[in-house]
Amino acid sequence: MTIGRLSEITGVPASAIRYWERHGLLPAPERVSGQRRYPPEAAERITVLRTCQQAGLTLVEIAEFQREQPLREAMIRAKIGEIEQRMVDLEHAHQLLTHALRCGEEDIVRCPKFREQMAAWRTPDPAS
Repeated sequence: MTIGRLSEITGVPASAIRYWERHGLLPAPERVSGQRRYPPEAAERITVLRTCQQAGLTLVEIAEFQREQPLREAMIRAKIGEIEQRMVDLEHAHQLLTHALRCGEEDIVRCPKFREQMAAWRTPDPAS
């Protein structure tokens, strides 16, 4: 299929497809009369790329993700660590904001519970 058709099917601009090719994230397609011709599995590869981006992987990490298993494991382990830390940070933020929403203190910064939650967020959890 042409790059235009692939773009239409995947909802990804042709410029992004060409960019991913230049950076080795998509295999170079065969060319017919100078035009790129993609196999049907190219749409699936693009879906994987988009999903990886939505999961927070950078283009460099996506390239590593597509390598053979032993080569990608270190990146995956590091990314899992980052995600777990973000989850902790998001939970703290949720607790802080939920309390701030419900708190009756005129000045939220003077609220003892709010201050306690802020201090807990800055202090690493010894269980981690």
